Amino acid sequence: MQGQMTTTIITFVLIILIFYFLIIRPQKKRDKETKVMLAAMKKGDRVVTIGGIHGTIITVKDQTVVVKVDDSARIEFSKSAISTVVNKDAAKTAPKKVEAKAEEKAAEKVADNGEAGSIGVKEEAAAESTEKKDE
Repeated sequence: MQGQMTTTIITFVLIILIFYFLIIRPQKKRDKETKVMLAAMKKGDRVVTIGGIHGTIITVKDQTVVVKVDDSARIEFSKSAISTVVNKDAAKTAPKKVEAKAEEKAAEKVADNGEAGSIGVKEEAAAESTEKKDE
């Protein structure tokens, strides 16, 4: 009887730990990152709303932000409706990341195929990464 009780308690403790590490902890981390992102929003940032609207922040208020969607269209959103902040720096560094991935793929293929034809392999890897980026 005592052994069954101990096994049951250990099982419940393991289930609680699994839920904590797989569900609760990652959700708290995402919530914290979202709060930091919303607090760091400033005029000129490019944003995407939860509805998929892309625009540039014109004004940041306590609970809302005014987003310029088009030349003359401005919409006021609740801060919680902002899904992501797209930095201008991220757009500039994206091509460098693509090139780095292409070089890594080329190095892997060269290691598999030998050094002959490594230039063609690099071009092929760069073309593949460009195609994935365009999709």
